[in-house]
Amino acid sequence: MDPLFNLYEETMKRLLAPVVPYLEDESISEIMINGPDEIWVESSGKIRAVDAQFADTHALESAARNICQFVGKRLTPENPSIEARLPDGSRVHIMQPPAARKGICIAIRKFSKHKLSMASLIEFGALTPEASEFLGLCVTLAKNVMVSGGTGSGKTTLLNCLSAMIHSDERIIVLEDSSELQLQQEHVVPFESQPPDKQGRGGIDIRGLMRASLRMRPDRVIVGECRGGEALDMIQAMNSGHSGSLSTVHANNPLDSLRRLETLCLMADVALPLAALRSQVASAIDVVVQVSRLHDGSRKITHVSEIIDIDKDGQYRVNDLFILTSKNVDGKVEKQLEYCGGQPTFAADIKSEGMVDRVVLSKECWGL
Repeated sequence: MDPLFNLYEETMKRLLAPVVPYLEDESISEIMINGPDEIWVESSGKIRAVDAQFADTHALESAARNICQFVGKRLTPENPSIEARLPDGSRVHIMQPPAARKGICIAIRKFSKHKLSMASLIEFGALTPEASEFLGLCVTLAKNVMVSGGTGSGKTTLLNCLSAMIHSDERIIVLEDSSELQLQQEHVVPFESQPPDKQGRGGIDIRGLMRASLRMRPDRVIVGECRGGEALDMIQAMNSGHSGSLSTVHANNPLDSLRRLETLCLMADVALPLAALRSQVASAIDVVVQVSRLHDGSRKITHVSEIIDIDKDGQYRVNDLFILTSKNVDGKVEKQLEYCGGQPTFAADIKSEGMVDRVVLSKECWGL
């Protein structure tokens, strides 16, 4: 282990002492620090306040500064919003005054120390074995898959699980603002955006990383989250031979995810007619997987939908393959992802790629 890494880890534990018990508690998924004397945690999808607090504003500022140093960033007045991570991989977002009126605010998103898999999601009731097999085959067939959902819905967890289905002999390039994904394949090349220095030199954003990654012979490109003009670069890459890409986007349903991608593409400041842009989005994205956090705190996949094309009125055509439905079982309402009865337009690929023998549970989905 790198001695410098160990030093950061020990220093960070000391500076974050008030929340260390919650960092070590595996039942806690998120820690929200709203100033030095107000701390909340999330467990099982529910948020509650805790008694812990920092000694004063300076103690919290020291912790924030140390977190930034770990990822080579600076806590300065010019950077009111900063993304970072802890040594254990937990994602951190820092807001500071004057934007944060209560003082420095820190949100720490923890990730399970146990590597989750599609089998784990099935066990938790997030999806069915049939849907899991279908999605695994989509990844193997190098379909472009977009994971859509709200904040804290489990997009990154699902993206990790889907990426685990990529064959180990493929070269995977991962692009993130703050490294979160934990791919287990042997040939993974992670890139992380970097801010410029005080003179505005040396920085590189996701768009820059996206352009660079296409020159580095990727088999797959995984973008941790689309939230800016890089969406256009990704869409163009998907449409120019770089299939099998995976990413996430904030949206409420599959159709909204496409509209959200449109908006993000327009942030690239490229004068592209909406009709042409919409056609490119529909052509690039093969499957959208919608994940949601329900009222009871559980996280479930609510839709698995194929994006077909644009109709004569210029609207997206979406084919829902699986939808979360509610059933009354012995007086209790249960939600389960159910197959809708249709096949994707690329169903024939299973035969042309010689993968029929790999279809066990989802034969009907593939028209077998």
